[in-house]
Amino acid sequence: MLTLRQLFLNNNAQTTHFPLLLEFDRAEGAYIYEESGKAYIDLISGIGVSNLGHGHPKVVQAVKDQAEKYMHLMVYGEYVQTPQVRFAEKLTGVLPPNLSSVYFTNSGAEAVEGAIKLAKRYTGRGNVIAFKSSYHGSTHGALSVMGNEEYKQAYRPLLPGVNFIELNDAGGLELITEQTACVILETIQGEAGIRVPDYGYMQALRSRCDETGTLLILDEIQAAFGRSGKLFAFDHYNIVPDILLLAKALGGGMPIGAFIASVKIMSALKENPILGHITTFGGHPVCCAAGLAALEVLLEDRLIDNVAQKEAIIREKLIHPSIKQIRGKGLMLAVEFESFELNKKIIDTCIENGVITDWFLHCSNSMRLAPPLIISYKQLNDACDVIMCAISQHAGI
Repeated sequence: MLTLRQLFLNNNAQTTHFPLLLEFDRAEGAYIYEESGKAYIDLISGIGVSNLGHGHPKVVQAVKDQAEKYMHLMVYGEYVQTPQVRFAEKLTGVLPPNLSSVYFTNSGAEAVEGAIKLAKRYTGRGNVIAFKSSYHGSTHGALSVMGNEEYKQAYRPLLPGVNFIELNDAGGLELITEQTACVILETIQGEAGIRVPDYGYMQALRSRCDETGTLLILDEIQAAFGRSGKLFAFDHYNIVPDILLLAKALGGGMPIGAFIASVKIMSALKENPILGHITTFGGHPVCCAAGLAALEVLLEDRLIDNVAQKEAIIREKLIHPSIKQIRGKGLMLAVEFESFELNKKIIDTCIENGVITDWFLHCSNSMRLAPPLIISYKQLNDACDVIMCAISQHAGI
């Protein structure tokens, strides 16, 4: 009889020749458990998804309650469904006034696709500015605004009219003109290895978009919901985007994304043609119920209040000559080493010893640290001890 691992390799599509092949039985809080009972501290939160940890009881209860009422009823935007309405109301209630209209999608990549379409439709322009080393998803439009040729060259031709500029290089802002429909930027670049924009640069970017009538799209698919130490990462810069992209932690562990704009901008999808963006499962009622519960827990339990202190613990504990630097904000950090080879050895040893971490798609010599916001101080200290032991084992210092 085939094992589960063999069935996985036989029947589930693979995207590398070397999947991790970890087999987990359950997850709770900051831990993921093998069937044997071995526990792993999750320091990547499913790549930024599990801000509340795994299986938060209020989120699980919301899923159960909604599933018992109804699940899929109709394609998005036709029926008045309570979970969608209440979730959109809650989201817009914690956002600036111009971000008042929510379009729920299936994923972050679809939110990117919808936002680019919306910007082109609203402005009547065709050109897009994106950033080098950016990551916005793997669908065709999202791939077109990815700033890494290695991962996109095999799928050309992609969208025309996309130009790339360098983060924090003010000179590149001159490429934003009256022909530019939108600029799309991760408020904190994720797969680039956590690259944080300068305050002055973000101010200048917002001003340049205003001058040229260009819509500013901020991708907070990884950075939102407290991960940076603020509810939304753009709060660090005293600016507001024209279109905001959310996903990952948005659903509390359930799959959902969103692009959010003003009613005026979003109304462009209503005509010429009507149904300017269509999604069958976007805003699934069970996912919206989970997302609403997750946002309520995040706010009511004041989980963001402790993010800065937990960041400080990581920075204080992870001090070693082989660490070139630690970049990031809050619990969205990158620990840089000399090479991918060294980083990979450290990561593999951490996993063997019960701490899950990872590397970045566009920055393979850096370790990803993005633990759940609910991680305890003891769990965080224990995880840092495991990392330090792995570094000492492999760094040769």
